[in-house]
Amino acid sequence: MAEALRLSPVISAFPDDKYENLEIEVILPGVEKKDISFKLTSDSFFVSGKKEGVTYLDSYPTGCPVVPEKAVAKYLNGILRVTVPYQMPLEKLVDVKIE
Repeated sequence: MAEALRLSPVISAFPDDKYENLEIEVILPGVEKKDISFKLTSDSFFVSGKKEGVTYLDSYPTGCPVVPEKAVAKYLNGILRVTVPYQMPLEKLVDVKIE
């Protein structure tokens, strides 16, 4: 039996419109919900998902501290969406001029 191919999933992580929550989107094509694991700490997350012949896995920093106990995750059409509040809203963001 051949060993499963290991790939890093495509990840997007960004603040919501009010800068109160971190939105994480993980693309896991062809993976069933029962075959996904998502673990979250205050400063990082780990995701893995398996389908025949492929294992998606990787870990990432959140960039700013979050409250993992309040995370909400939904999986639909191959996309895992996780919303987790920041420990402190991003209030002092500076808009940097791009030349």
